[in-house]
Amino acid sequence: MKQVINRKLTARFLLLGLIFLLTFSTSSFAQDGDPAKGKSLFNTNCAACHSLDKKMTGPALRFVEQRLADDEGLDRDWIAAWIRNSAAMVKDGDAYANKIFNEYGGAAMTAMPQLTDQDIADILAYTAQEKATPAASAGAGADAATAQSEGGISNDLVLGALAILFVLLALGLIMVNRTLRRFAAANNVEIPESSQRKPLWKAFVQNQFLMLVVAIFFLLSSAYFAYGYFMQLGVDQGYQPVQEIHFSHKIHAGDNGVDCKYCHSSARVSKTSGIPSLNVCMNCHKSVYEYTGETTAEYSKEFYDGEIKKLYAAVGWDDENQEYTGETQAVKWTRVHNLPDFAYFNHSQHVTVAGLECQTCHGPVEEMEIVYQYSPLTMGWCINCHRETNVKVKDNEYYTKIHEELSKKYGVDKLTVAQQGGLECGKCHY
Repeated sequence: MKQVINRKLTARFLLLGLIFLLTFSTSSFAQDGDPAKGKSLFNTNCAACHSLDKKMTGPALRFVEQRLADDEGLDRDWIAAWIRNSAAMVKDGDAYANKIFNEYGGAAMTAMPQLTDQDIADILAYTAQEKATPAASAGAGADAATAQSEGGISNDLVLGALAILFVLLALGLIMVNRTLRRFAAANNVEIPESSQRKPLWKAFVQNQFLMLVVAIFFLLSSAYFAYGYFMQLGVDQGYQPVQEIHFSHKIHAGDNGVDCKYCHSSARVSKTSGIPSLNVCMNCHKSVYEYTGETTAEYSKEFYDGEIKKLYAAVGWDDENQEYTGETQAVKWTRVHNLPDFAYFNHSQHVTVAGLECQTCHGPVEEMEIVYQYSPLTMGWCINCHRETNVKVKDNEYYTKIHEELSKKYGVDKLTVAQQGGLECGKCHY
């Protein structure tokens, strides 16, 4: 009897132990970490080479701990050792470490010994989350479109009702006029006819003084508008061409804070700002393969993702296999800012020497979805800038002596560009 009781107790203890082990094993996969902190750590340390759902320089990492445990029998200690020093594991001959190393072309993973056990737990907790669906934003866009549609229909109805009302009012006035005339005829009431007077235009033509004044007015007006028209020839302020590949300065320079001179690097040392090579774009877009920021009805996520695919096609990048195919396509960019051939402008003189911000001439490019010519770029506009802008002589030995001599000549503490020869014709014209 005691043996039977002991067997039952033993069975129950084994069952409880099994339940405890199962519970512990299922909860140990990234359940002791903070996904919010893990996301921040992932973006800082991992996002350059890894994505959650897509192979990049390294493998996709969603549910990586669960997959390694199920498929390879590897635990979190192995993951931690790999993160902190993958090269050592490859050198020691670890089978799976060498398999991953060879599968991804021998690309060594950056060692991260600074990450603590809790940091790794947080990162794994972030990778263990289910993928979120972007249905809410799409629904919001549809609701907005529906609201706009309904607003348009109501406006059309109002305008249509007003038009019908005016037509009925006009018909009513015509009918009232006819009725009054019939009533007058029935009661023998005579309606006086308007007396014949000289037409206004004939009286105007016969007045020589008025004709002279009008002629002078039209001549002056014609000269004014002709002058204004010819002065706008070659002035393309507001010009906004559509490029072959859409590039949003608002997203890159505004939302992401990319410095203008990162892409237009030659503006610091050259006459021209230069068209960035597509390889500069790929410095980021090898990893940034989809858009995750804010969207509008006109510029949706699908639109931006399609433009990134155009970039990949142009440089010959196989995003699936993370390699270049060698099949490239030329991109025909449309120039936005043009100066006449006889006008000389040096970007490095203004950007490096003068220390001007790009926005001084090009406007708030960080707010432009599509870049347009912000300034008129006329001769008068440049001259006004030279007359109003003071030369920055602080910590600039080149200008020190010139500034001292010209300050005495003009009797001022600060010198404008004009006072230093900025209005000489040869400065800007060949």
